[in-house]
Amino acid sequence: MRILVIGRDGQLARALAQLNSDALSVRCVGRPELDLLDRDTIGAAITNYSPDVVINPAAYTAVDKAESEQDLAFAVNRDGAEHVAAAAKLAGIPLVHISTDYVFDGHKTSPYVETDTPDPQSVYGCSKLAGEKAVARANPDHVILRTAWVYSPWGHNFAKTMLRLAGEREVVRVVADQHGTPTYAPYIADAVAAVVNSIRTRSNGDWRGLFHLTNEGDTSWADFAAAVFEHSRQRGGPWARVEPIATKDYPTPAKRPTNSRLDTTLFSQTFGYAPPHWREGVRRFSETMLPR
Repeated sequence: MRILVIGRDGQLARALAQLNSDALSVRCVGRPELDLLDRDTIGAAITNYSPDVVINPAAYTAVDKAESEQDLAFAVNRDGAEHVAAAAKLAGIPLVHISTDYVFDGHKTSPYVETDTPDPQSVYGCSKLAGEKAVARANPDHVILRTAWVYSPWGHNFAKTMLRLAGEREVVRVVADQHGTPTYAPYIADAVAAVVNSIRTRSNGDWRGLFHLTNEGDTSWADFAAAVFEHSRQRGGPWARVEPIATKDYPTPAKRPTNSRLDTTLFSQTFGYAPPHWREGVRRFSETMLPR
C-alpha cells in the first residue's frame, strides 16, 4: 500500500517513515512541497503521489505559544486538517488523523473514553478539537486517533528535555499532580500500521471513527522523568534526582489537563493491536538514545 504522510520532520512523521517496507510504501511530505497553510500544495501532493491512505500527524503543537497565536493555531490545526481531509475525499482516499488528549478538561477521575464530552481548556486544545470536527465533516472515510504525552528520539519532547537537564543539574523539579500515559512514537506508528491493514482488508468500513491510542498504564510527569533517569543511569548516561512539584509551582500560559488518561479498549478491540506498557517505551527510548 502507498501511504502519504503529511509532514516530514515531526516525531510521528519520523516514526511513520520507519514503516517503509515491501508491504508499505511510505512517503513523508512537508514544507515547502506541502504546506498546511497552502491548500493547493495539499491537493497537488495527493495527486502526485496517488496514495491508498493519507496520514496526517502534522499540527501546530506549541501549546503555550498558541495562547498568543490563536489564528495560526486554528489555521493549521483546523483549516489545514480540513483541507487534507477534503483533498483525500476528492481523491476517494481514507484519512488517518492524529489528535490529542488536550480536547478534554482533565477533571474526570478515570480514563477518558471516546464518548466523553470534550471541553478543551487551551487554544491548542480548542484548535485540535475543531480539527477533529472538520475532518469528520470533510471525509467520512476517516480514523481519528487521540494520543497523549508523545515522545521519541526525534524532535523536541519531554524525555529528551529531561536527559538534557540531567546533564546540567543534579536536581530537576517536575510536576507530579498531572497524570497520563507517556506514549512512544514508534508504537503509535505500529498502531497506525494496524489501522492501515484494517482499511486494506475490511470492506465493511467498521474501521471508521474516533479512537483513543496511548501506551498501557499511567503515571505522572515526575515519575516519567524518574523512569527516564533510571534507564539512563543504568546505561551510563546522565541522570538527576527528581523533586516533585505541584502544577501551581510551575505556571504556564496554557492550562494542562490534570488527567490525560485515555481508555484504549475500543482501539484494541477494533484493530487487534494493544501498544505495550509505557515503561517498555522508556526502555526502547533509552536503548536508542544511549546505545552501549
